[in-house]
Order: sequence, then structure tokens, then C-alpha cells
Amino acid sequence: MATMKAIRFHTYGGPEVLVLEDAPRPEAAADELLIRVAAAGVNPLDWKVRAGHAKDWLQHQLPLIPGWDVSGTVAAMGTGVSGFKEGDEVFGMLDFTRNGAYAEYAVARATEMARKPDAVNHVNAASLPIAALTAWQALFDVARLTPGQTVLIHGAAGGVGHFAVQLAKWKGAQVIATASARNSGFARELGADRVIDYQATRFEEAVRGVDVVLDTIGGDTQQRSWQALKKGGVLVATLGIATPQAARDFGVRGEGVFVHADAGQLSQIAALIETKQLRSYISGTPPLAEAASAHEQSEAGHVRGKIVLQVSE
Repeated sequence: MATMKAIRFHTYGGPEVLVLEDAPRPEAAADELLIRVAAAGVNPLDWKVRAGHAKDWLQHQLPLIPGWDVSGTVAAMGTGVSGFKEGDEVFGMLDFTRNGAYAEYAVARATEMARKPDAVNHVNAASLPIAALTAWQALFDVARLTPGQTVLIHGAAGGVGHFAVQLAKWKGAQVIATASARNSGFARELGADRVIDYQATRFEEAVRGVDVVLDTIGGDTQQRSWQALKKGGVLVATLGIATPQAARDFGVRGEGVFVHADAGQLSQIAALIETKQLRSYISGTPPLAEAASAHEQSEAGHVRGKIVLQVSE
């Protein structure tokens, strides 16, 4: 059996359980692509899976290769694949229930991959799928954001947040962002019309009557966000709605969003990157062997934009 280098974990735990080792190289089944991985995005989901927070939900078989953002080159194709050929550069979001992209090769459903534009490098492409799709689906599919509306975005400097600020401005919305003092300038550079330092100001005392809240934080931040909304507004939460009754009490809508693969949306996002209407901020590009350190940074919070592992040239 052919092998490859991969980051795997054999038991749930901290970053130290991640090991670089030889693993079986996957093969593309029907309707699938075998991708030679160039870069793999790092997301909070990765360390949450590694720590065992999703084991009852995803029911992975260990050992597992984490990382579900990928950009690379088509190395082989299963039967029934159309629209791609060997050598094509692609990117997308892998199936959360299967092995991920912290490896030299990964398998993906052909229908869930998008062509990587020539003007977008693999590192930037690998930073996009989960975070940018989450922002897109939260703002446009769930909140149904329209030009002229006002949106409050929590965690504006993070992976999802920094895409959300830009996409909301591209849509024609007014954007209020919460960020630390260190990231306030960054949020303004992304296009935020107003930035609130959440460490110095209680946002719910400074903001009223917004149409949409995008909550990427949860907990106390979510509970304080209800009162910032206008009647009939909507709070969209990446971590789910903790108290659905609160939405009813405030006369608003509360919706969780869980990202799903969409090659069409990815292609639209890539086009915005290519035309410089959207940018991905990359805070670090460590090699595959330093995945544990990347997890430590992600788990500690306060990562600006995205960390992307460089797997191959």
C-alpha cells in the first residue's frame, strides 16, 4: 500500500497528540478527486475535533487526519468525475466526517471542489473554504442581508469575522465591528464603519437597532447581543443559539449556522479575491510538521485572520 506523510492523532487530547507519521495514501472512489495537498487551512474546528469535543457528533474512527480546508492539485480521479482533469488546481472544504488535509494527499468529492484561480496562490485559497463560506452563508443565506442594513459583527478580526466585515461591506451594508484595541485598526482597514473595543466598552450600551448580529463568540456575548437588535432583526450564531426563548422575548429571530460545502459560492468568493474586492489575512504559514504549534495558537484565541499550513511547494 502506498503511504504518505500526514499529521494524525491516535487519541483525543491536547496539541501534543498530533504526530507526523507515515499513513496510508487514500484513493479516489467514484465521483471523487485525489488531491496532492499544497496547503491546509487551520480552523477552530480542527482543535475542537482533536480535543474530543465533537466525538459524539462526528464519530470519527481514530487515528484521524484533521484539517478540512484544502488547496492543491488533482493527482487522480475516480470514475464518474467530469469537469476536472489531472493537474487542475482546486480548493474546497472536505467532508468533516472523514480524514482531512493535514497530509500530502486528501480525497474530496468532485462536486464540492472549485477551480483555484491562477491569480490566487494555494495558501490564500486554503484559507477560504470554511471561514469565508461560514461568513457568506451566515450573512446572505441565513440573515438575508440587504444593502443599507446595519450589521454588528463580533470577533471581526478572526477567521470568519474578517471575511464577514468585507462581505457585508461588499453587499452595501453598514458594519459595526467588535474587536480588541490591538485589532481596531485592522477592522477599520477591512471596511468596518465603526469599531467598538469590547474590552473598554459594553457594546450593548453603545449599539441599538441593528438589523443583523453575527455572533462568532457565543456565551455572554450572545446573551448581551439580543438587546442590540431592532424588532424583527436576526442574530446568526456560528456556535448555535444557547437560549432560543431570548429571541422570542426580544421579538427577533435567532438562527445557528453550520457551514456546508458549496462549490458555486466558493467560486464567487474566489472571484472576489481575484478582483481584490475581498482579501484573506494570513497570520502564519508554518510547515506541516508544526501543526501542533498552529493548534496552540488557534486554541489560545486572538488569531488575526487565518493560519495556513504549507504542505508542499
